[in-house]
Amino acid sequence: MTEDVQRHSVHTLVFRSLKRSHDMFLSNHGFLAPIDEKAEKVKKTVKARDCYGLVFDRVKRNNTLKLHSAERDLNLQHGAIQDGVNYTSDATMVAEGALVPASAVSGTGVVHIPAPATGNTVQSIIPRRAPAMPKPKWHAPWKLYRVISGHLGWVRCVAVEPGNEWFATGSADRVIKIWDLASGHLKVSLTGHISSVRGLAVSARHPYLFSCGEDRQVKCWDLEYNKVIRHYHGHLSAVYTLALHPNIDVLVTAGRDATCRVWDMRTKANVHTLTGHTNTIASVVCQAAEPQIVTGSHDCTIRLWDLAAGKSKATLTNHKKSVRSLVFHPTLYMFASASPDNIKQWKCPDGKFIQNLPGHNAIINCLAVNPEGVLVSGADNGTLHCWDWRTGYNFQRLQAPVQPGSMDSESGIFSMIFDQSGSRLLTTEADKTIKIYKEDDTATEETHPIHWRPEILKRRKY
Repeated sequence: MTEDVQRHSVHTLVFRSLKRSHDMFLSNHGFLAPIDEKAEKVKKTVKARDCYGLVFDRVKRNNTLKLHSAERDLNLQHGAIQDGVNYTSDATMVAEGALVPASAVSGTGVVHIPAPATGNTVQSIIPRRAPAMPKPKWHAPWKLYRVISGHLGWVRCVAVEPGNEWFATGSADRVIKIWDLASGHLKVSLTGHISSVRGLAVSARHPYLFSCGEDRQVKCWDLEYNKVIRHYHGHLSAVYTLALHPNIDVLVTAGRDATCRVWDMRTKANVHTLTGHTNTIASVVCQAAEPQIVTGSHDCTIRLWDLAAGKSKATLTNHKKSVRSLVFHPTLYMFASASPDNIKQWKCPDGKFIQNLPGHNAIINCLAVNPEGVLVSGADNGTLHCWDWRTGYNFQRLQAPVQPGSMDSESGIFSMIFDQSGSRLLTTEADKTIKIYKEDDTATEETHPIHWRPEILKRRKY
């Protein structure tokens, strides 16, 4: 009697087959297949030959040359010691490539004969020079030549227009004033903010002036009509700083809500909200190259941002105190940051630490640098320090005089900027004035020498 075979669907049969296979290989399911060493070796050889085949022959040739030169030097030195005679190299050898002529060491019979100079030969005979601090470039000292008054409150920010004909200042009296740069005369006053104006920027691409303030407002002024044409809404607290991108129509603002907001200048759209800082952002700067946005905050960090992705690329934590100011060098691919503990210089795009500029022991509110390599720092106590950018040499220290009738405690410097030529420095201060400095034309290297001590090497403190 034959038994009836139970019929199953294809789906059930496939599932059972899968389950049997799974149960069979379950014990070694998590193990990788054994590595075939021979196959791995062949793979690495093929890959190395494919990527570096062009340089393999050169490396072999250089190694052979090194070996031959080392053997020859060894034989010559042994021969000189055994025979007790002075060996001199042929004139042809000296002429062909010796970096140093053969010379006998006094009192011994040993002569050091350098190997012929080849592409990659290491010259071990020439002593390595001790590292030396490069000599600072001489800069003329700066002197005060004009004081402009007119604001009724602390002057918090300044911006120079690209044509270098006028500049704008924003103050705690809620007014933006535009001044003639050559004469210092007031051209126009713009009212509209309902609290202190904290940041200004003039567009190089449009006839627009941008302002931000403690009233959480970011305004775009049309300078052909002297009227506000756009508002950028989004910040939850006071807006302390703003910057314009040099190449695209993008405005970047930041402030007390610890966020940096990227706006489309025309549509007023909030393109990115850059979050990551844990305290007030005091300074933001923009450039065309990477990183396009850099922010400094009271949380003691500096962040480098990827503008396209809207994310943080790097966080620099070297500062121990609030970072209140940042500035890009106009020609070098570098930037500087200011904090009460130090001024630090960094290299783009990764934020590599370069050097410290110690000595300005105060709360540094602002930095400015010109194409000549003069870096100026301004502090809450009214002191101005001038530095040589390359070496970090502090070549001048100034104390800004307060306006007659003001108290000495009102000598704080809140912001500063060089004009477009780099020959005039504008500072805005707590005594309600704008001060303009220029280089002293009468100064020379003899009257104001560089007090440079090359034997004292600066230590890199992180």
